[in-house]
Amino acid sequence: MAKQSAPQELAGIAPKLVEITNEVLFQDVWERPGLSPRDRSLVTVSVLAALYRSEQLSYHLGVALDNGLTVQELSEAITHMAFYAGWPSAMTAITQLKKIADERAA
Repeated sequence: MAKQSAPQELAGIAPKLVEITNEVLFQDVWERPGLSPRDRSLVTVSVLAALYRSEQLSYHLGVALDNGLTVQELSEAITHMAFYAGWPSAMTAITQLKKIADERAA
């Protein structure tokens, strides 16, 4: 898994938020042995898509691809999620996935 970190440009306005994001979320939670990075990415993408957190979703779709999930697997998860979290959330997520997949294919 690629090392993740909070955007450093945010440290000027919210240094503690950046610090705990890096130390607690990315250095502790994401590194726990109970789930692989691939599985953590699948959970994270699913939750972000379901909750319509599209600003964070784009970043984590890229991380999910880097962690070994395929575009097809992410597409299937988003399609499945549509029936539980709502069509608009799924359509937004799949649109973002297509954009990222197209960028990586170019």
